[in-house]
Order: sequence, then C-alpha cells, then structure tokens
Amino acid sequence: MIEDLRSDIRRLIAAYEAIKAENTSLRQKLQESTGMNEDYRKQITELEKKIDSLKLADTMLVTSRDRKEARERIDRMIKAIDKCISLIGSVREDDNEKEHQDQGSGPGI
Repeated sequence: MIEDLRSDIRRLIAAYEAIKAENTSLRQKLQESTGMNEDYRKQITELEKKIDSLKLADTMLVTSRDRKEARERIDRMIKAIDKCISLIGSVREDDNEKEHQDQGSGPGI
C-alpha cells in the first residue's frame, strides 16, 4: 500500500514536472510571438506610410502627365489659331489687291 502511494506520488511529480516544462516552453513561445507581433505591427505601419507616399507620388505623376497633355493641346490650338489668323490675313490681302485693281481700272479713265 505504501509502495502504491509512493508510486502514485512519483507519477504525479513526473506529470507535474512535465506540465511545468511545457508551461515554461509555452510562456517562452508566447513571449516570442508577442515580440514578433509587435515587430509585424511596426512593419505594417511603415508599409502603410510607404503606400501613402507612393500614392502621393503617383498622384503627382498623373498630374504631371495631365499637365503635359494639356500643354500639348494648348500648343496645337495655338498653332491652329495662328493658321486661321494667317489665312484671314491672306484673304484680306487678296481683297485689298482686288480693291486696288478695281480702283485703277475704274470708269473715269
């Protein structure tokens, strides 16, 4: 009977030691996981800042492209307007030449 009690106590002590070792191991893993979690949170924050910076840079790039396209359109319009003005000027010159010709060959001569 005493031997049975001693045997049971040894088994309980062994189970206690095993659970104690497992508990220590789990606490260590928890501590490592908590540290990794904090590192990941910092990394996420840094990546979110980088994303915001890239979005801002992309917005500025798109704006620059839009400005370039707008300038090109304005340049094309200016060229078209210049062409129209020169055509109007040549039409006026033609009209003036006709008037001079008509005045020079009038009925009074």
